Amino acid sequence: MRKSLTRRRVLIASVVILLVAVVLVWRYLTPYKPEERAETALVTAGSVSVEQNDNWISFEPSTAHGTAVIMYPGALVKPEAYAPLARAIAQAGHPFYIARMPLNLAVIKGDAAEEILRVHPKQSFVLGGHSLGGVMASRFAAEHAGQLEGVFFLASYPDEKGSLKDTTLSVLSVLGTEDKVVDRDSYNKGRAYIPSNTVYVSIEGGNHAQFGSYGPQKGDGTPTITEEEQQERTVRALLDWMGNLRQSK
Repeated sequence: MRKSLTRRRVLIASVVILLVAVVLVWRYLTPYKPEERAETALVTAGSVSVEQNDNWISFEPSTAHGTAVIMYPGALVKPEAYAPLARAIAQAGHPFYIARMPLNLAVIKGDAAEEILRVHPKQSFVLGGHSLGGVMASRFAAEHAGQLEGVFFLASYPDEKGSLKDTTLSVLSVLGTEDKVVDRDSYNKGRAYIPSNTVYVSIEGGNHAQFGSYGPQKGDGTPTITEEEQQERTVRALLDWMGNLRQSK
């Protein structure tokens, strides 16, 4: 009788622990969703055509006359959240592709750019990402440098596995002054893995989350500029950087 009761208690305890674990995992994996501004940018309109498939979201300008862009989203951020940024770049003539990631984690599919490159063999590309997306983008770029023209980091940095120091790739790093999510020590260490001629852009008043349109992010700093302004400055930085890529050919 006592053994049966003990077994029952152990079983109940195990079930409770399992349920708690499931709830914790579910809460952790709940993604940041696109806000209304991002949803609006996902509609085909004007000079930009928007299409979505299982692997990426494409923003195609009616007349493409520049390097195409592949972007990896930040951890637990839905790719649709970057639609305003993507649309603005596409309006300037650069096709823009936002990769979809399993469970919204780029670490699971670091080679997401491979299929996009394969499907668009006539286009030249830069690859980059936001936060964790930038780390994983640099790892892919380190192994496929010959297929790319450059790498960009938005509130991100490379690690040793994604070292670009010995490549000829052009690199852009954009960071907001109010970003409290990025580990500054790791960010500074990441400078050792990118070329000495890397272009650094500091956005005064910008934070971590406003590179996308998904609302406040836990642990982030309070921005002193609007989301629209931060993204406008990011767009200018990307366009200037890519413009220099064309001039250097």
